[in-house]
Amino acid sequence: MLLAAILYMRGCLHLRSTRLNVVPAWRPYSFLIGLFLIWVAVGSPLAALDEQLLTVHMIQHLLLMTFAPGLILLGAPVMPLLHGLPRHFVQAVLGPLFRWPPVQRLGRVLSQPAFCWVAAAGALVAWHVPAAFTLALQSETWHVVEHASFLVAGFLFWWPVIQPWPSIAAFPRWSILLYLFLATLPCDILSGFLVFSERVYPVYFSTRQEFGISVLEDQQCAGALMWTCITIVYLVPAVILAMRRLTVREFREHELQNMELQDIAATHKNVQRVEVV
Repeated sequence: MLLAAILYMRGCLHLRSTRLNVVPAWRPYSFLIGLFLIWVAVGSPLAALDEQLLTVHMIQHLLLMTFAPGLILLGAPVMPLLHGLPRHFVQAVLGPLFRWPPVQRLGRVLSQPAFCWVAAAGALVAWHVPAAFTLALQSETWHVVEHASFLVAGFLFWWPVIQPWPSIAAFPRWSILLYLFLATLPCDILSGFLVFSERVYPVYFSTRQEFGISVLEDQQCAGALMWTCITIVYLVPAVILAMRRLTVREFREHELQNMELQDIAATHKNVQRVEVV
């Protein structure tokens, strides 16, 4: 993560030195905060509590899948990272790789909203199945795989919403509103099960409860946290996109009205000229 931050900032400085204002000043902050949240999830003292509290485990999942990927993509990372890497490496390795037709086809498939939605929902539901959840807590290797899959699924989910460079929208932007709404459904079902079910993950029965709450209360708190965070986080981009669509529509209607008024004025002038003649 430190290497990614260095390469990103190096690329930003290089772009500014060439007077290419393609990265606004707020984007580096977003990128660095996203990296910091990944560290909070997997490298901070918080990570040591995920085997004792399901709420902490849920915070990890939310940071890796919901918050960190979105903030990193808002940082428009592709161009700064390309300019931060050695030029010879980009020209000799990455350039031919990205121009390779199979890689381009794979990129088009991975950026499809339907695939991104299924990948995010699948990762969320699959890792909360009790057997998979227990395996991830009891095996360090599978725990890493779980975190990596949440992070990758998070990047895939937010890619159609944010559409950082060099992505090109091949679908109507209003469809993202439906995309975000449908994404809340598996989260609502899972969090509702965690909140209202009296069954708990067996792996937490063996942990010592040193925080003054029972295993069931811990699970209910985790479910309520996911329910609240997902609803708010998905609502924010939906409102922004809706406002942009309404603003564009009003602007187009205003332009059409101006054109009609100009046509009427031009017609009136022509009629006056004919009458004078």
